[in-house]
Amino acid sequence: MPTFTVNGQSVDVETDPDTPLLWVLRDHLNLTGTKFGCGVAACGACTVHLDGQAVRSCVIPVSACTDKQVTTIEGLKHDGSLHPVQQAWIDHQVPQCGYCQVGIIMATVALLNHNRNPSDAEIGAAITNICRCGTYKRVKQAIRALAVTPPAKR
Repeated sequence: MPTFTVNGQSVDVETDPDTPLLWVLRDHLNLTGTKFGCGVAACGACTVHLDGQAVRSCVIPVSACTDKQVTTIEGLKHDGSLHPVQQAWIDHQVPQCGYCQVGIIMATVALLNHNRNPSDAEIGAAITNICRCGTYKRVKQAIRALAVTPPAKR
């Protein structure tokens, strides 16, 4: 029975250790914000954070999460307020259908936690999620709006 932390809460899940994390989140913990897309880690709709790193939960066995921290889209809110990335998505009208956006938001949060001012190439390398609606330009605009430029050297 794997024990791990999801959105700050310790959980014990009774399931086959090879069950993908995605299905544990959705079916056992009722955290349905994380979406199923392809099941082979290609599309990114199922992106969550595992110890702060963006991972595709459809291919991560729940046994790999033992004693680790998992953050889902539901865990991004703080004190009832949207995460700045979620607010930027609204401000820049990023989503169309919205299905893939949860995964892109999670990938963006991980990127900005690691690199506050990513280049276009770094954004492209980190945000490999697939969006059928093609909102990539607005995704990049929202990330650019959140990027922090280091102060000029004096």
